[in-house]
Amino acid sequence: MRDFAGRLGRRVFAPMLRRLRRESTLRSEYFSSAPSPQNALDIFDGEWYTSLPGKYHELRAGSVDLYADPRLAWAFQEIGELGGKSVLELGPLEGAHTYMLEQAGCAPITSIEGNPRAYLKCLVLKEVLGLHRAHFLCGDFVEYLRSDPPKVDLVVASGVLYHMANPVELIHLISRVTDCVFIWTHYYDEAALASKPDIRKKLTRRVASEHEGFRHTVFRYEYWGSFGLKRFCGGPNPHAFWMERQAILDCLRYFGFNSVVTNFNEPNHPDGPAFALVARRS
Repeated sequence: MRDFAGRLGRRVFAPMLRRLRRESTLRSEYFSSAPSPQNALDIFDGEWYTSLPGKYHELRAGSVDLYADPRLAWAFQEIGELGGKSVLELGPLEGAHTYMLEQAGCAPITSIEGNPRAYLKCLVLKEVLGLHRAHFLCGDFVEYLRSDPPKVDLVVASGVLYHMANPVELIHLISRVTDCVFIWTHYYDEAALASKPDIRKKLTRRVASEHEGFRHTVFRYEYWGSFGLKRFCGGPNPHAFWMERQAILDCLRYFGFNSVVTNFNEPNHPDGPAFALVARRS
């Protein structure tokens, strides 16, 4: 019995211990310097993806300039006047697009992040940048959308569709809360992926699927060893499903978005084919 208990304990707890070893903990020692924005950023030292905008640019954070993201700037031009428009943002990562939305005059902004570390980084940036019209929520935005939330003027879903277990369900849920959505996403393109074997091998099989009468094909994408790592910023499951570009457009129209404009089509994007779109219901 003791041997069995020992084997069971090793089977249950060993994977947890291995994961804890590869996860770093938040900075735990006290700061000895006076309060500063840099101290707040250094809580996640080495984990930031984005650099900071304007007068905050000299602060040490990440290297990617998402605070002047041309994809979202294009969407603003397509949509028009944003002052006072309510926004639901899905997966803000570190709040860069949230900042752009607030700078554009949107209010209120509800931003939902399911990754605990990313959520805490959003709260740090909210204080550092002085965001006051954005409210960050910690949890699964799919479950939020399933709960019949209030309608908004705009949904921003940048970098999330290709992380979904059911991307068509997400589009359907978005269609129930807004008449306008901005999406940037990767998509499946067999010809484009032929030159990207590292990505292609993660797309393990095609699956025929259906949701609310919309029949389509999805392609299973495996996260493999990256899932659960400290800097992992994918979806909540160890795999996701990608859609083809045309299927995404067809799906939006199926669920009532009768005006769809696209831009930033990048079949040779280093992380897989990608494009941006603004979809509206007249």
